[in-house]
Amino acid sequence: MGDPMAILRPFRALRPRPDEASRVAALPYDVVTVDEARAQAGDNALSFLRVSRPELELAPGTDPYGEEVYERAIQNFARLKAQAFVLEDEPSAYLYRLRHGAHEQTGLAACFSIDDYDRSVIKKHERTRRDKEDDRTRHMIALGAQTGPVFLVYRAAAGIDEVVTRATATRPLFDFDAVDGVRHTIWRVGQPDAGLLVTEFARIPSLYIADGHHRAASAARARRQLGDRVVTRGAGGDAADPSTFLSVAFPHNQVRILPYNRIVKDLGGVDVRAFLRAVGERFEMKSGRAAPDRPGEIAMYVDGAWTALHPRVHIDGANSDRIKALDVSILQNELLQPVLGIVDVTTDKRIDFIGARGGTSELERLVDSGTAAVAFSLHAVTIADLMAVSDTGAIMPPKSTWFEPKLRDGLLIHLI
Repeated sequence: MGDPMAILRPFRALRPRPDEASRVAALPYDVVTVDEARAQAGDNALSFLRVSRPELELAPGTDPYGEEVYERAIQNFARLKAQAFVLEDEPSAYLYRLRHGAHEQTGLAACFSIDDYDRSVIKKHERTRRDKEDDRTRHMIALGAQTGPVFLVYRAAAGIDEVVTRATATRPLFDFDAVDGVRHTIWRVGQPDAGLLVTEFARIPSLYIADGHHRAASAARARRQLGDRVVTRGAGGDAADPSTFLSVAFPHNQVRILPYNRIVKDLGGVDVRAFLRAVGERFEMKSGRAAPDRPGEIAMYVDGAWTALHPRVHIDGANSDRIKALDVSILQNELLQPVLGIVDVTTDKRIDFIGARGGTSELERLVDSGTAAVAFSLHAVTIADLMAVSDTGAIMPPKSTWFEPKLRDGLLIHLI
């Protein structure tokens, strides 16, 4: 037998009617706090946040893992299905284009094999947390559905590009601008092109999880709990298969990774002058800009000024541990741990992570307001780094990548 290749399966999507899609679409549940979800949902009764973050409708302080949260999700999902959704008549694949300013990326939305995930044809680069897995597993089983896609990346292939070019020349199913300026366009791909995509993906040796590690892990757990079976739902005869999970796969040469920056709430009990002396022992320091010009440079904002940091230690990423050569690793190993005493960024309450959406101005605001004592702006990890690390089976440091723009929940749903 040869090496395993990727398995793609068209599916019968549960989806909004086109005239309701923009009202239904919601940011992924895990990039908004409950307060942000409450504000974004507002008085929009169709917002999918009412399903993915149903605690927004409950009293402040409600346990997000409490029974009433999942019950509210079930109720809201049933209401949305009745008011705004349709179930496709036959299995299809879909193309999902994200456009923000001059950036554009088009991915293939379909179901992908959990067996491929388990045997690392679909590769990971992050660890997952058990409590978050528990939540999404319970959510999937309660709803009988995967309601938000995993964001995958594959090495671009000419055969897939040809189908995409042909299919996107047709009229889209959905086409709308979200409030954050991202345009979302989705095409339904029926036969014979859906079959061609299945054939072309069978030549793809590896897929990489970009965003959605907890969704993928939870889908695998839900499959184990439900068993490998096909469930027939009602008179519609929907063959809903829990051995796959909903994803959108993008070619590697289109995706955009933005920086995932850090703030630290205090300087570890020393004043700014002592802190800067300690940093200077480990880094060359020069007046700099808010955004690093290149990998190997870290921008630090403290005491009202940006400083460019260049590590005195040299790590050759081509000939040594590639993970240690990442800027996020250098920041951790040469500054956060030895200077500020932050050993585990996943548990230390002194550090927080700021996605690129707020920009470096958000870092300045947090420090200038006294919310943080120091901020660090990083150069983005490259997709080549992500794939190389994943290919070795290694795990990247926490909060290494921020993919933008974000897919929306609620536009394509996979019943299980």
